[in-house]
Amino acid sequence: MTKHRILIVDDDIDVINVLQAILENADFEVITALNKFEGLKKAYKEKPDLAILDVMMTTHYEGFEMAKELSESEDFNAMPVIMLTSIEILTTNNPSVQAMAREYRKDPRYKELQVILVKDVTTGAAGIDYLSENGKSVWLKVDGFLRKPVDGRLIIPEIEKQLSLKTEKVN
Repeated sequence: MTKHRILIVDDDIDVINVLQAILENADFEVITALNKFEGLKKAYKEKPDLAILDVMMTTHYEGFEMAKELSESEDFNAMPVIMLTSIEILTTNNPSVQAMAREYRKDPRYKELQVILVKDVTTGAAGIDYLSENGKSVWLKVDGFLRKPVDGRLIIPEIEKQLSLKTEKVN
């Protein structure tokens, strides 16, 4: 059986090393990159099955930008993308996480946040509403979130879940 290929993109080499050790120990093949440009280059060359992207690297939104580029590419629009973040994740049981993010954006407590991460606890649907440099709200669907610091007990089940969902979608 072919090993699943996981792309990790993070500017912190220590995070990469920890994730790589955890994933290789679980029999995944790991591809690493330190920024969006290197990550995209390796993604097109190596064709990973799943990507784990840090949010803030060279810029505050580099991980989001890479996730958006991957989702808009025919080569990768079905590939699960998990965001690695220390930003608080707001949870809901509203299956439309985009609608919920828009509701949070209207709330005075959240209106000025640069980034709102939302996950439906029932379906697992997840997404990000972030304010672009021009102040426009941008929506980005993602497949999940992993919190920093990384908990090795949570990462493997999340990856396996996302890979099995990808297989179900393809079949």
